[in-house]
Amino acid sequence: MAEFVDIASDLRFPEAPVALPDGSVVLVEMMGRCITQILADGTKRIVAEIAGGPNGLALGPDGALYLCNNGGSFSKQVFNGITYPGPFDPKTYIGGRIQRVDLKSGAVEDLYTHCDGHELRGPNDIVFDQHGGMWFTEHGIRHGRVFDLTGIYYAKTDGSLIREVIFPCQAPNGIGLSPDGKTLYWAETFNGRVFKANIVGEGEVEKFSSRDPRNCLAGLPGLQYLDSLAVDSDGNVCVATLMNGGITVISPTGEILEHVATNDPITTNICFGGTDLRTAYITLSGLGKLVATTWPRSGLKLNF
Repeated sequence: MAEFVDIASDLRFPEAPVALPDGSVVLVEMMGRCITQILADGTKRIVAEIAGGPNGLALGPDGALYLCNNGGSFSKQVFNGITYPGPFDPKTYIGGRIQRVDLKSGAVEDLYTHCDGHELRGPNDIVFDQHGGMWFTEHGIRHGRVFDLTGIYYAKTDGSLIREVIFPCQAPNGIGLSPDGKTLYWAETFNGRVFKANIVGEGEVEKFSSRDPRNCLAGLPGLQYLDSLAVDSDGNVCVATLMNGGITVISPTGEILEHVATNDPITTNICFGGTDLRTAYITLSGLGKLVATTWPRSGLKLNF
């Protein structure tokens, strides 16, 4: 097992780490309904209180944070000291949305709650392209016999455009871009697969079908669910893996290169920081920790 250093603990289901230039890391506490900044000395600062369920987070071209809010799609469940995302509770659900959060003031602004007349149910993860537009996944909700079919969206930060680009998907989660910006990757949680689509224009992809094997980068065997992801400088997809807790590294050709195990079956996300982008920050959501480890390769420098 890789050597990990605890950066912060007693976090309430941490997710979506973002390494900032000042050496701090900002993340969401999904069960704590807030965005928290972990300063270089380990001090925690609440950036903003967030109603619903803060989930995915990215730094935008204007220096603000852009948030996928799942609306409170998950309740809290604890088994043997591990926190799990529990069943949907309609009494606490406020509806999904994409939000802008001012990193300094903590001001929160709703940008999108609907697309083409359909409500956003559970936005999950987000990445910015070189144009300053955001790709995000719509994970949907599961309630009783209802299991949403959802999709992949593209939107602008000024609230002027939101488009459903790919439909249908089954619980899409982590999302990322190849180093050249020409391939979009996303993980689908319950089928344990990473899919890819060729980007042909701003917010546009080639015709996509999940039935076309060329669009499936890789699938994991056994009971392995997939969560959020990051891409490294070699173009490998580093996807957080649930149940078999850790980070699974998949090459651009679909080869499973390695599995970096953690001690938490609910390992949910990874980002890269440090001067050489070789510090991997990983959220151990079940244990309520942010940890760091030295990664064998540099992470991909994000567009913003």
